[in-house]
Amino acid sequence: MTHQTTSPQAFADAVRHVAFGPVSAFQNLSVVPLVSPDERAAEYLTLDEALAGGWAHITEVNEDGRVSELKIVVKGDRAVLLVDGEELVGAKQNRVLNLTILVPALSTTPIPVSCVESGRWHHRSRGFASSPRAQFAEGRAARAKQVTDSLMDAGHRRSDQGAVWSLIAEKSARLRASSDTGAMSAIFERVGASLDEFVAAFPPIEHQVGAVFLINGHPAGLELFDAASTWRTLSPKLVRSYAVDALDRRDAEQIPQASVDLPTVFARAVASSPVLCFPATGEGEDVRLTGADIAGAALVARGRAVHVSAFPQHV
Repeated sequence: MTHQTTSPQAFADAVRHVAFGPVSAFQNLSVVPLVSPDERAAEYLTLDEALAGGWAHITEVNEDGRVSELKIVVKGDRAVLLVDGEELVGAKQNRVLNLTILVPALSTTPIPVSCVESGRWHHRSRGFASSPRAQFAEGRAARAKQVTDSLMDAGHRRSDQGAVWSLIAEKSARLRASSDTGAMSAIFERVGASLDEFVAAFPPIEHQVGAVFLINGHPAGLELFDAASTWRTLSPKLVRSYAVDALDRRDAEQIPQASVDLPTVFARAVASSPVLCFPATGEGEDVRLTGADIAGAALVARGRAVHVSAFPQHV
């Protein structure tokens, strides 16, 4: 249920107050760094840090499992940040996170997910491990709108699971990736060496807290965090997310150098997007972007926008 809150202002201010760093490009992917002079420390562990340190573990909700939901147990005294699209591998089937969640310390929390491995429903492990990737940006964009629609219509944070599988199948066919279980991971493994080149081409710069991504000269998405350390940790996953789409669109027409500053225009559109606010899963508030042209969300917690992700609906 929506409610009155100051979170929409915190989200908009976070996007408006960043500066733009120098653009860099590799093949048909361009990245414009988002830079903040504020030296904020992350008040949480990332998923990889928490799992590696044994401070958290993620499992099926019970022995039977549930496609749309998992369970995270945080045993440490710091909150854990789970980011939209991060892939979890193992257990009965691989999943991706439906939205960004700040899981409280010393808690057990259900987390909404989508399946990205349609042909498996049996245990490979008791718990989940993280992977070095996030769902490709095209899929994240579609799922963000689906989750917003689900929240508005029924109060659930669910995706259209059939549509998620269809996008994976279509991209797998175009990129000639095959998997006996229809796993999204096969796409990333098929083009893995190329993805590593993209990651190497876009190292984080000083004070960078996010980026605007462009494919073939068109804005493809915006990612923004509240701390530079979070960007440094998560940027390889997010670069791979957009790089898969860039590889998929290599034959598309590229626009010439535009006379307007497209990243700035896109960021302004994100900041001014109409939103609805819902109590978050975990800490904070879930700000959903509801305009016709932009899909996405922001997690606002502890007085700041912890993560903003936004995607144009017509790339």
